[in-house]
Amino acid sequence: MDTYHIIVLDLDGTLTNSKKVITPKTKNALMQAQCLGKKIALASGRPTGGVVHLADELRLDVFGGYILSFNGGHIINYADGSVVYDKTVPVELTASIYKEAMDLGLQIVTYNDSEIILGSQGDKYTDLESFVNHMPMRKVDNFVQVVDFPVNKFLLTGEPEKVLMAQGHMQEKFGDVLNIFRSEPYFLELMPQHIDKAYSLGILLDYMRTDRTHMICCGDGYNDRSMVQMAGLGVAMANAQEEVKQAADYITKSNDEDGIAEVVRKFMLV
Repeated sequence: MDTYHIIVLDLDGTLTNSKKVITPKTKNALMQAQCLGKKIALASGRPTGGVVHLADELRLDVFGGYILSFNGGHIINYADGSVVYDKTVPVELTASIYKEAMDLGLQIVTYNDSEIILGSQGDKYTDLESFVNHMPMRKVDNFVQVVDFPVNKFLLTGEPEKVLMAQGHMQEKFGDVLNIFRSEPYFLELMPQHIDKAYSLGILLDYMRTDRTHMICCGDGYNDRSMVQMAGLGVAMANAQEEVKQAADYITKSNDEDGIAEVVRKFMLV
């Protein structure tokens, strides 16, 4: 059997259950794996600040795990806080992205280390982003002046039909310089070009001086398909999108049935 040294976990719909928490059974399995010297990487579209509470719960600082936030746009070694990789949206695009979002009647947010910066009135979807990430929201009157630094992503929110229309418009405007996709029907992500989880995991594997044959990747959503496909063992949750299941080598139980615990016990605690 292949020896798997690292397990890469998407968060929402994968590591956490429907209540957005890690169950005791899953946590126990992951702690056992780390005690054997296995490494955990948390790979999410969330901002870094929205991942750290889960990294702390799993003691990634003690065991030497990794966070891939912003869909892989930012990678940190959680043992010492060092940045392994960082790719940002060109800062000169901020003003035009903001203007297009306002013209389309959408909400816009971005992030710094500790908070979500809101450049519009806000809605139930920006509230959801704040809740899921355990990060406070700060509304600012002059978004372009405040966001004078490079960011890893912008998030536009609104009713699904509005966001769907906006996706085509924003791709027409910025598609040659940004990666633009819906992560939820009400979330439109604007990311640096070419960023996805598989690309960034390639960088992490080089940093760790290992290769994909020693890596398990687990996920459920569209943005997990690339890493599930490139892993030594690609795992889809029972609740995963169909195309993720088709890309997977193994389908585990759902995120509400401790699917990750099953994977760890079957493939890492042996």
